[in-house]
Amino acid sequence: MACRRRRPEVGGPPELYYDQSEARKYMRNSRMIDIQTKMAGRALELLDLPEDQPCYLLDIGCGTGLSGDYLSDEGHYWVGIDISPAMLDAALDRDTDGDLLLGDMGQGIPFKPGSFDGCISISAVQWLCNANKKSDIPAKRLYCFFSSLYSVLVRGARAVLQLYPENSEQLELITTQAIKAGFTGGVVVDYPNSTKAKKFYLCLFSGPSTFLPKGLNEIKDEEDSKESTFTNERVPYKITRRRLVRKSREWVLEKKNRRRRQGQEVRPDTKYTGRSRKPRF
Repeated sequence: MACRRRRPEVGGPPELYYDQSEARKYMRNSRMIDIQTKMAGRALELLDLPEDQPCYLLDIGCGTGLSGDYLSDEGHYWVGIDISPAMLDAALDRDTDGDLLLGDMGQGIPFKPGSFDGCISISAVQWLCNANKKSDIPAKRLYCFFSSLYSVLVRGARAVLQLYPENSEQLELITTQAIKAGFTGGVVVDYPNSTKAKKFYLCLFSGPSTFLPKGLNEIKDEEDSKESTFTNERVPYKITRRRLVRKSREWVLEKKNRRRRQGQEVRPDTKYTGRSRKPRF
């Protein structure tokens, strides 16, 4: 399970590791954006939400809002929580649709019981296994996180947490605390025979135990051949999933259609929709 390169968790607390430099990578590295978006899509698939029904979701470790953008594209409302001010600033700069909250998941999720229809998390939970202070006890922080998460979910809802466990002992620690907090479920492993594409998803149920989804096994060749590309330009920013330039006519129309699917009142489309207006004096 261990990564070949140095794990970011050993470099210090997440609020310091994810600084402005790291935040820029999540905005400009096309491969990183693509992977993040695909993992969010897989997590949403494992949530098994009702079709054509907007849900209120929690995104833990939301970062710059890439996974939240996917949730919005699918017609859902969401709230994101993250410990890094730099990542949240980048999310605000990208004009994400969700509400954002600065907070430490290891100290609990600060929402009323039964607030959310589901929860996703991408590459965040393993950070709770590291003690950055003498007062940090991983088992206690994990239990605090899972017990509060269990509370804020409606009964019967799911939480799908994608994570990178360092070893089997760390994965067992995480799952043990989740079960202790009241969850049922288990770990779904996609592409178990691949060193690069292998992904772990902790699929948790806050109600009666149901069947655990099966992991994916087939890998598309095109996914392995992709390379990272960077740009120094911050705008226009392209939404990876649909390759739409932000603020373009297509982007505006897509956003208006998404809000219509959410049941919001939206002005009708005209030939002037998305057209840039000249400044007037």
